[in-house]
Amino acid sequence: MLELRNVVKHYKVGDGEPIRAVDGVSMRVERGEMVVLYGPSGSGKTTLLQLIAAVLTPDKGEILVSGQDVHHLPRKQRDRYRLRELGVIGQPSDLISGARAIENASLKLWLARPRRDRGGADIEGLLERLGLGERMRHRTEQLSMGERQRVMIAQALSTEPALVLADEPTGNLDTQRTIEVLSLLSELCRERQTAILLVTHDPQAAMFADRVHELQDGKLHEYVPAVQIPTSDTA
Repeated sequence: MLELRNVVKHYKVGDGEPIRAVDGVSMRVERGEMVVLYGPSGSGKTTLLQLIAAVLTPDKGEILVSGQDVHHLPRKQRDRYRLRELGVIGQPSDLISGARAIENASLKLWLARPRRDRGGADIEGLLERLGLGERMRHRTEQLSMGERQRVMIAQALSTEPALVLADEPTGNLDTQRTIEVLSLLSELCRERQTAILLVTHDPQAAMFADRVHELQDGKLHEYVPAVQIPTSDTA
């Protein structure tokens, strides 16, 4: 589904050495697979996601989604890719102020599909599964940060994208809700045969991953999590 081939992105700052944000990264994420990517701040994780989303252009290498290099697509096809084929789990601050939870969750679907194909009932079901069944008519300002984060997850999944990029999707959730959301993402990944690349600092994510990698100084490494991963009783 997603394949990166020797992807490079360097930044030049002043007269100093280039910052090697992404330095020869190669990896694959298959349909129905959730891959977790760890790494310290500044390791290149966000840059890598922006490259896959075709927001940034690599200096070198290929980023293939369903066999097509997204950076060789015409502009209209790149826009279509971001709108329909790609789901990005953003941050709660991206929600529209004053809109209801179900309206925020449906926004991408409204933009991507004609009215007859929007599937409003599916959005309601998704919000129910995310624990927002009684909150979907509440406005953004009436939702907790954790509830807003779950609305962002629903929005990203609303178009049933082939690929989902998640940047700290549980950062605003408590331990129990984190486990529930990670479990649901893993479940939906397999149900819908969606490829998910999840960037996080949360050690619990490894419990739900098919594979785990670590990004350090722009380079990708295999990552072996500690045997004792924190749970709701120890975190």
